[in-house]
Amino acid sequence: MIGDTTPDAAEQQLAIYRRMSPAQRCAIAAQMSAEARAITMAGIRRRHPEYDAEQARLALFRLLLGDEMFKRVWPHAATLDP
Repeated sequence: MIGDTTPDAAEQQLAIYRRMSPAQRCAIAAQMSAEARAITMAGIRRRHPEYDAEQARLALFRLLLGDEMFKRVWPHAATLDP
């Protein structure tokens, strides 16, 4: 068992994904990604209520991209803690 998923449950989930079309699997992946970003943004907002919307967005991008890529894309932006 990995994490909290039994092998039987994992097999059933995999079977469901295999029956889906590529477009359906892509839509689920996009939805999960959006939800993960929203949860991460909520955490940033909770830890840093003083951030305005743009600062919170930049903190999220720093977290997602890492410091090196973040500074390449936004070289003049403040390095805000996520």
